[in-house]
Amino acid sequence: MSKSIKAAVCRAFNAPLTIETLTLAAPGAGEVQVEMEAVAICHSDISYIDGGWGGTLPAVYGHEGVGRVTAAGPGVSAVAEGDRVLVTLIRACHSCTACATGHPAYCDGNPARDTPLADAAGAPVLGAMNCGAFAEAVTVDASQLVRIPEDMPAESACLLSCGVITGIGAAVNTAALRPGQIAVVVGAGGVGLNAIQGARIAGAARIAAIDMSEEKLAIAREFGATDGILANDPEALDKLHRVAPKGADAVLLCTGAIQAYQGALDYLAPRGQVILVGMPHVGQKVDYEPVDMAAAGQGIVGSKMGDAVPLRDIPWMIDLYRQGRLKLDELVSGRWSLEQINEAIADTKTGGARRNVILF
Repeated sequence: MSKSIKAAVCRAFNAPLTIETLTLAAPGAGEVQVEMEAVAICHSDISYIDGGWGGTLPAVYGHEGVGRVTAAGPGVSAVAEGDRVLVTLIRACHSCTACATGHPAYCDGNPARDTPLADAAGAPVLGAMNCGAFAEAVTVDASQLVRIPEDMPAESACLLSCGVITGIGAAVNTAALRPGQIAVVVGAGGVGLNAIQGARIAGAARIAAIDMSEEKLAIAREFGATDGILANDPEALDKLHRVAPKGADAVLLCTGAIQAYQGALDYLAPRGQVILVGMPHVGQKVDYEPVDMAAAGQGIVGSKMGDAVPLRDIPWMIDLYRQGRLKLDELVSGRWSLEQINEAIADTKTGGARRNVILF
């Protein structure tokens, strides 16, 4: 059956969200309804809310969620009512070329259904990013769910849905860092800290964090960075070359600040790669000389959701967390109610928060 829920609705870009009562459709074939426990605020949500990426309005954003299955539609067998699950935006068909080759984040064989949300007047409200998780409940495709243990704190577990797999996956899956290599992580926010953790887990010999804040560089060291460099230091490049005389094997750009992308190639070793993790606003561009990259055998590659395979990578990360080898609890900066979401977003925009989490 459909149900009434409270949700934070974006009706105009770059404006506060409004808390409204919406109707959430019952799950159809292959779908599951999940009552939310927690959802984190990601900078991707903010980019949409601010109009940086365009999109359809009205919409409910939010895509880093954890909750409990309350209903399952026909054909669902992977999860059942009562299961505790992560809700991810990766909606996979498991049969297209991308899925069959282990890249479900790029699936093109499972198009999203019509939005399951409607407002009080019966008009559709987009459940953005296949989720719409700034809400008390969601109806999503079963492929977007991963079961998790009962004893994991909701505010820590929800981070695995995007920020953690994006950062760790960028280092482990996309960059394919190996023991002894050197990594540079630009941007020590929520995703950047996880890229640092990923580089550490992969066995990188040196991990240099670059950020505008000394405080964030200190936190980066707690998560595994061996070196910290201020981005606005006029000697930043010289300091990096003292850490890595031949340059870095991978430069992971974990910020949406376009200026960070302009000079990233300067940090690379021959045959090194720049990994584009953060996502600047639509229309922003950088310049580079292809001849230099060709001569040095260097590359630039995008990394969507850390090129993660959720059913493979999330259980592995949960195991690392339980062993004490992966920091999750320490990523949570603040806990907020749904009614406080605009305050939580404003706090996230200051740049100091690792992850702010809405608790239901």
